[in-house]
Amino acid sequence: MEGTHTEHLVHRIATIRDRIEAGMDRREFLRTLVTGGYALGVAGALGVDDFLAADDGEVPIVTAHVRADPDDPWSLEERTRYVPADWYASVQKALELNELLARTALTGYLGSAVVPGSYDSGTATVSVGISSDPSSLRESFDGLLDGISLDIETIGDIEDIEQGPQNIEPRVVDSVSSDDVPSGVACETADSIATLGPVMYDPSSESEFFVTAEHAFDGGANTNGDYLSLPVDGSDSVELGPVSHAHPAEDVAAITPEGRVRPSNAIDTPSPSRVRGQLTRLGLADLIARDEQLEKVGAVTGHTTGAIQGIDAVTCFTDNFCRHGQIRWGGEMDLTDGDSGSVSYYADPMGDDEDVLIAGFNNARTWWPGQSYVWGVGAYRLTEMYGYHF
Repeated sequence: MEGTHTEHLVHRIATIRDRIEAGMDRREFLRTLVTGGYALGVAGALGVDDFLAADDGEVPIVTAHVRADPDDPWSLEERTRYVPADWYASVQKALELNELLARTALTGYLGSAVVPGSYDSGTATVSVGISSDPSSLRESFDGLLDGISLDIETIGDIEDIEQGPQNIEPRVVDSVSSDDVPSGVACETADSIATLGPVMYDPSSESEFFVTAEHAFDGGANTNGDYLSLPVDGSDSVELGPVSHAHPAEDVAAITPEGRVRPSNAIDTPSPSRVRGQLTRLGLADLIARDEQLEKVGAVTGHTTGAIQGIDAVTCFTDNFCRHGQIRWGGEMDLTDGDSGSVSYYADPMGDDEDVLIAGFNNARTWWPGQSYVWGVGAYRLTEMYGYHF
């Protein structure tokens, strides 16, 4: 009897080491991994030594991109971890199925997300929200599940987004006494208050940007005149700079620094923090498998923590397009008006005490019964789409 896709993939991965010879060049190494069922995107970042160092039944994955030199944003290195091959195979299959769901655009499809299981379970689930009868979805994808669980929830009428509190009191900086300002505090557009994110880098031009939520600009950020400012307690606001890049689907606006105030790697956390890098898609999957949590600091709700509920999520609840590469985490109470633009992060277990790794942005929350989480674009998605990194 033929085994499942996962069993075949695990077998191929387990036997690849027997076919790798010392001195194999990079091209042959990659070809061997790909023909053996290993993902090209992951294999391309690894070397022969990484792959051979894993124990039987394990494969290496890239979990984060981290600066070798904390003060040099261009000194990124891959950080790897060895994970069970059956778990890896299940997660890869779930990611592929989730992408297929989004491309198929079934009637009533509202979104989906990948939920990796624990390492011991070696499983993964695709969670789907749909507004119509789920039986047609199950029938369409029944032959493709191949060991992957499909968790379908029927969601009723989606009403307009509820208006948040009108009299919010965001945390603003007391003064601007240095040349940079930490993220996690309020920033303002001509239309609203949002949360300032940490410095975002563009390797193609070696530029650095202030960053916040694109929807904080009424009608969308305009690169021909919109500016971002920093409110200061008891003083006039400080202009940070003009919008240089607007990405509505990811809900991110990049602002070029103009003036003496520069974007910072620091986050206004309860204890000192410094951004050292960012998590990959599989790095987030690893955190779910180990039941780890993310944190955030918003200008209104402050510091909160919460479990990761799904990765590589597709969200079609708002606007006339779907948002891809989303992270679902925490609960609906972890975000309110004024918190958009904050980042979710994870304490770097291999760095200094203050080092953190960015997971992604926080842009919205659930407002319908039955589900409770914050969503926003993953940092890995911004890197894949535009090359940006933290």
